[in-house]
Amino acid sequence: MTFDYAPAPESRSVVDLAPSYGLFIDGEFTEGAGGGLRKTVSPATEEVLAEYTQGTADDVDRAVKAARKAFAGWSALPGAERAKYLFRIARIIQERSRELAVLETLDNGKPIRESRDADLPLVAAHFFYYAGWADKLAYAGYGPNPKPLGVAGQVIPWNFPLLMLAWKIAPALACGNTVVLKPAETTPLSALFFADICRQAGLPKGVVNIVTGDGATGAALVGHPGIDKIAFTGSTEVGKAIARTVAGTDKKLTLELGGKAANIVFDDAPIDQAVEGIVNGIFFNQGHVCCAGSRLLVQESVQDELLDALKRRMATLRVGDPLDKNTDIGAINSAEQLARITELADAGAAEGAERWSPACELPSSGYWFAPTLFTGVTQAHRIAREEIFGPVLSVLTFRTPEEAVAKANNTPYGLSAGIWTEKGSRMLWMANKLRAGVIWSNTFNKFDPASPFGGYKESGFGREGGRHGLEAYLAPSNPEGER
Repeated sequence: MTFDYAPAPESRSVVDLAPSYGLFIDGEFTEGAGGGLRKTVSPATEEVLAEYTQGTADDVDRAVKAARKAFAGWSALPGAERAKYLFRIARIIQERSRELAVLETLDNGKPIRESRDADLPLVAAHFFYYAGWADKLAYAGYGPNPKPLGVAGQVIPWNFPLLMLAWKIAPALACGNTVVLKPAETTPLSALFFADICRQAGLPKGVVNIVTGDGATGAALVGHPGIDKIAFTGSTEVGKAIARTVAGTDKKLTLELGGKAANIVFDDAPIDQAVEGIVNGIFFNQGHVCCAGSRLLVQESVQDELLDALKRRMATLRVGDPLDKNTDIGAINSAEQLARITELADAGAAEGAERWSPACELPSSGYWFAPTLFTGVTQAHRIAREEIFGPVLSVLTFRTPEEAVAKANNTPYGLSAGIWTEKGSRMLWMANKLRAGVIWSNTFNKFDPASPFGGYKESGFGREGGRHGLEAYLAPSNPEGER
């Protein structure tokens, strides 16, 4: 006898959506200069959630000027005073966490369990953490009197809309900078709600400005001469274009781009624990994770045992309504992303890899993709080389640690990796050989605001999180304390 899970939907009534949203500039919501509007839809149902403003170059200019005007007062505040605002923002995020989690799930498509239990606690934690740094910048290792850069232009992706906002805004404000932020075009709502939180916290006008829109809006922000620093999280392709735009200017730049992480399982690894780590590594947030463990490297001697256990576990994953608390895998964020995932998965099968998915019934409306496993994958396959950014896992094998290192590093990316072994010496040896910014041992996708995150090669440069995350928003002082 088997027991089915009864529906356990989270209520939408905790979120009060307006039919239309303007831009947040100089502490107020305002209409865009061009009058253009875009629609944001729920990827699970394809229903229109709200209209929002298509920001223009003129709107970006207004926002940058507001941020520049606010910079003098904000940067002059003692660090302890700036910290009070960050603490206040963090507390309001905690108080409104249920509302924000539902909003994020509606707009992004990720399961409410992840929004509620992973995203929102981390969002608040980042503001708490950097509030603690605001009056201690002289001890951060960047000189005795480091100074803020000025106005930071920040462009964030759609996979973790509110969390990426926190990663960007919290350290920028702690260091005394002001911000113009552009959220992703498919997930603008949580950033607009955050604008309301800034007002609720009494943040001085112009310190945080939110300009919504598509890639043209982002390009206007990146190219604006009044910006002192650009922070971007997103695709490697766009990151390269931003680097070209910023080249030859005085703007500081940090890029957190794509990944093709290897999750490496040795023959002495705890199989059941490794399976949970593999599932979390690739199916968390539908695989919409830049550091996702999308390449499974398994030692040949345990391949069959591991794959049997992995298939059994994948068969228990529940795909469906993201607002249901029982859901493991939600909706793909957009029709465009679904088409990209589908195209690459089809290429994997066409190139000779063996495709497997558990039996699961996908909803009739919305954007969905079943969790998928490919075996018989070689390093020449597109699914082993290109970032899929979806719930698709490619399995490769190895015989020796040296072969595992060679295959893991055989990628243009270098963001993350996972190592599964009971031997601490092997784990440390591997970690020293792998060219990845974040390496997990016997776990995967663990994040902490005190720990730096970032990559090498085509995964970008610079670090976010931890003491290291302050560097991107500070101009170091010399030993005498002068800039």
